[in-house]
Amino acid sequence: MNTKPIKSMITSCLLVLLAIGLNASARSEETPDTWEKVVFHLDEKRNARWALMLARSYLDDRPNAKVIVVAYGPGIDFLVKDAQDSRGNPYAADVQELDAAGVGFRVCAETLDAKKVSKDDLLDEVSIVPSGISEIVRLQIKDGYAYLKP
Repeated sequence: MNTKPIKSMITSCLLVLLAIGLNASARSEETPDTWEKVVFHLDEKRNARWALMLARSYLDDRPNAKVIVVAYGPGIDFLVKDAQDSRGNPYAADVQELDAAGVGFRVCAETLDAKKVSKDDLLDEVSIVPSGISEIVRLQIKDGYAYLKP
């Protein structure tokens, strides 16, 4: 009886099981605090206060998570210096607090051009990306960020 095919099959099975075990071992070293990444999508100022509250709440629950807020269109309006919500409360202090906690704030350069808003008009905590929508897609696909739209 030719045992060569059986040995080959057993060897292949063992290699597959070894690969599965190594993959599971690598995953077991990950914890939610080391891989959680969330991008908040803002395209309307009226959702800004809600998004800031959700980002703060999320970080309270997952302090090591990476959170990025990407704004374009009317969604950038809360990141302009002296911007206030409908009750007259400024956004700057909340943005500064979240920035200090590691939250990134990114705005769309195309929106800035269309709205004729200068970089100097934005809060210091804000960075500019070429395209807000492209940044959201890149964060999701290339960097594995979960997508949230308040």
